[in-house]
Amino acid sequence: MSDNKPYPQADLERLIIPQPVGTMGTDLPDVRVEMLEKLDEKHVLMMGDNPSLPRMPDKPTLQDFFNLRMNESTRRHLLESAKRALDDGHDEKVVLACMLHDITNASLIRVDHGYWGAQLIAPYVDEEIAWAVKYHQALRYTPDPELNYEYPELYRKLFGEDYEPPEYIKRDAAFAMQHKWYMTSRYITLYDIYFFDELDEPVTIEEFDGIIARNFRQPVEGLGFDDSPSSHMWRTMIWPNNFL
Repeated sequence: MSDNKPYPQADLERLIIPQPVGTMGTDLPDVRVEMLEKLDEKHVLMMGDNPSLPRMPDKPTLQDFFNLRMNESTRRHLLESAKRALDDGHDEKVVLACMLHDITNASLIRVDHGYWGAQLIAPYVDEEIAWAVKYHQALRYTPDPELNYEYPELYRKLFGEDYEPPEYIKRDAAFAMQHKWYMTSRYITLYDIYFFDELDEPVTIEEFDGIIARNFRQPVEGLGFDDSPSSHMWRTMIWPNNFL
């Protein structure tokens, strides 16, 4: 998309109403009514490209979402997880699963991020990769002493010493541990380094261009515009501030 293309709703003040899921149960004010009352010939609700965000290309690729929509800390985390798996000699499915496991954390939603992430990428990757991304969420809570994987100490800090994951997490972890693709998902948890233990050199998404080309089916129309079951999720990341 050309940076010279005019932004929509030109010469109007464009108001952003936070998405409902981001404010439910918080003490943040509900600004929806206030914003709607402000609408007039000079004020409209945000639709289309937001000048405060980097503009996406007309046909965005996975690399574009990494570079233009992800928060920096999670992007670094994903790329470092993938680099560690690659350096340890794992196959490309494991590397790509590590690269994508927290993709919705970075630019969409954290709640049930494994399940959201699996649906987001399912039309474009091997079934095993999407499966591994889905079940890594449950396996993060689930020790496997034989592989030296313990319940994360960080979770005790984040959620409290007495926190118990819900039953669906326990159910899905038990299912995953008996599945033929268990180790693909377990490797995600093993390379899911918290507090971002940085590698000596920064990792860029372009270092994985070959792996992505061989294992991620980039639609010719661009992610978000190919009418796949998850196109709407990619569009939400392109235009996260749209009112509708």
